Amino acid sequence: MQSGYCLRLQNRLTELDHLAQTVEAFGETHGLSPKLVYQIGLVLDELFTNIVSYGYQDGGEHDITLHMALLRGRLRFMLFDDAAPFDPLSAKSPDLVSPVDARRIGGLGIHFVRSMMDRVAYERVGNRNTLILEKDID
Repeated sequence: MQSGYCLRLQNRLTELDHLAQTVEAFGETHGLSPKLVYQIGLVLDELFTNIVSYGYQDGGEHDITLHMALLRGRLRFMLFDDAAPFDPLSAKSPDLVSPVDARRIGGLGIHFVRSMMDRVAYERVGNRNTLILEKDID
């Protein structure tokens, strides 16, 4: 990947600060708007939190790797983890119409990811989840 960053995080929510700092540095390096950096940070925070909170049941330490790159006017983010298999694209879209107290909990974060990114793809290879996110920029 050209013009990119690679970040290795542990499966601990305390790593969210490190993730946020890296996203900000990536944004500064590539001259991204504050709004775009905020959106990217929100998406990656949501995905990382879900992986850490729901993906591991063994209590052990695991690496979660993030590759970030700018490729010919397109941002690409790739998340790799060895958590339980989970395809976020298979999750049902959340109910955005019913009153809040009548809605089923869950799914809103994945909705944000889908709506803020231009392309999202998932694959499971061996014992690893790979999530690829792309955002076109002007």
